[in-house]
Amino acid sequence: MIGIIVVFPNRENAAGIRNLLVRGGMSVTGVCTSGAQAMNYADTLDEGIVVCGYKLKDMMYTELREYLPESFEMLLVASQEKWSAGLAQGVMGLTMPVKAYDLINTLEMMLESAERRKKKRKEQKKVRSARQQALIQQAKELLMARNNMTEEEAHRYLQKNSMDSGTNLVETAQMVLTVMSD
Repeated sequence: MIGIIVVFPNRENAAGIRNLLVRGGMSVTGVCTSGAQAMNYADTLDEGIVVCGYKLKDMMYTELREYLPESFEMLLVASQEKWSAGLAQGVMGLTMPVKAYDLINTLEMMLESAERRKKKRKEQKKVRSARQQALIQQAKELLMARNNMTEEEAHRYLQKNSMDSGTNLVETAQMVLTVMSD
């Protein structure tokens, strides 16, 4: 899930932005007043968007951006002169005073972009290296030889154990080889 974290030094402003986003149909993971709190929320998420002001209680937005994982984007809500010189990579800007329509549309665009990147990463993970494929094949052959299984049964066995244990197929194949080789 892609989380939204709202960070402003003034708690009322942060709560107001959160309420606006919730009314717009978005799910907000956390509301905080400091960069450290935002990083704590970010640690619980795989990816997300941080909506923040220029200066937080404990750091500037640029420092927070540096500390956040690459999978996070940032939406800076500040006056034009604060970011007219340019924004860091992974940061978009909205000028103050912010209009509800602009905020929600910008966040929807950022969420769609993050979903596309997430989908692309997921598709890339499905491609296994030759070494991984050989490991899976070796585990299937061992299962076929020791347990008198067909290749299809051995593959299903690996898949089921993978799902049951919460590991990927390569890790499961490696476990089977380790246990059955002893």
